[in-house]
Amino acid sequence: MVSDDSSTGDAGVEPSTGDAGVEPSTGDARSRDAEDRSVAADRYDPDDDSGGYLSPGDDAPADLGDILLYGVLGGIAGSVLSFVPFATVLGGALAGYLCGGTSADALKTGAVAGLVMTLPFVAVVFVFLFLLGFAGAPAEFGLVVLVAVGLGAAYTLGSGVVGGYLGHYLRGEL
Repeated sequence: MVSDDSSTGDAGVEPSTGDAGVEPSTGDARSRDAEDRSVAADRYDPDDDSGGYLSPGDDAPADLGDILLYGVLGGIAGSVLSFVPFATVLGGALAGYLCGGTSADALKTGAVAGLVMTLPFVAVVFVFLFLLGFAGAPAEFGLVVLVAVGLGAAYTLGSGVVGGYLGHYLRGEL
């Protein structure tokens, strides 16, 4: 019985030798393609037990929608846990863990979480300053409040970013 070589696409074609006497391998491209597919399947497999969600260790870039969604969820969690010390780091860590993706995606998600956690703080300051009648205070008072709001926002955003990176690290380790 004669073997059928039609499945490989090179039936009846003999490999030619090059100048250096090295025979080109027709299977190299196919084996590299198969290796690439196996690596890609390791990173994201929609048929695995998790259904494609929250598979730890995947380094496929996250979508912008995922970054925003998990950032908002982490920001809400950090705001709810505001009575706990370092709640901003916890909110960012939750966002970075849930988002997955690359470490840059985790940093972006942590920044979104920090921004969401900053909004209630800024709203409370706005209410106290403008709606309760402190707007007529001296300019120095406004400058002090502006510096305090800026420092609070920098702390919250920075903590969210650090938490996002820690969440990404934990996702890879767990």
